[in-house]
Amino acid sequence: MITLTHGMVLAAGLGLRMRPLTETTAKPLLRLSGRSLLDHALDRLDSVGIGQAVVNAHWHADQVAAAVAGRAGPRVVLQREDTLLETGGGVARALPLLGDGPFAVANGDSVWLDGPRQALGRMAAMFDPETMDGLLLVVRSAQVDGETGRGDFLLDPLGRVRRPKERELAPYVFSGVQILSPGLVRDVPDGPFSLNILYDRAIDSGRLFALVHDGVWFHLSTPPDLERAEAAMQAGLVRAVF
Repeated sequence: MITLTHGMVLAAGLGLRMRPLTETTAKPLLRLSGRSLLDHALDRLDSVGIGQAVVNAHWHADQVAAAVAGRAGPRVVLQREDTLLETGGGVARALPLLGDGPFAVANGDSVWLDGPRQALGRMAAMFDPETMDGLLLVVRSAQVDGETGRGDFLLDPLGRVRRPKERELAPYVFSGVQILSPGLVRDVPDGPFSLNILYDRAIDSGRLFALVHDGVWFHLSTPPDLERAEAAMQAGLVRAVF
């Protein structure tokens, strides 16, 4: 078990599949149920006591900066990226701002509703720095309203992660929410790179694990995805899950 004190929201992506909505707006600033996707993510970090969060920005960075400056509560540090660093490069650059212990990272378009317990709280309770370099929050593919392809991961009985083999279907998709050890983000490539490189490194060493989400997660890739999520929120359908 760990105590989460630092976190990061990845908000620098171009949001190409969400066009035309993202032509004039950063994807994390699109709104769902009256709040931006970025606010939803930061609210979840705040709710577990994270005192400092880093938000990176590239596409419409001035918009993201204004949104961050307007938030009350725990300290949010803006990391501007003149060159898009991708997920891994963004986290690697922010590492000096993310404390000495494991930290949370959420995609800027990840919107999740907690189940009976806070998802990040469950993850912090499960995270064991002695045996884990990363802990991913995953969702059952069958529960996702949207295209999930072949899925992302399979889990063994202990929650250890592996990727699907050729022509194998994976029952879980990654939610974009995770806890990472600082040690995983060392000896990394310079410049842009994907967090998938670090996942593969942790899988090879048997140190990447996952926890299955027991609440609601919205797959928000395209404008119709956002429309379906808004309709579900407005209709109160997500409450019926509990």
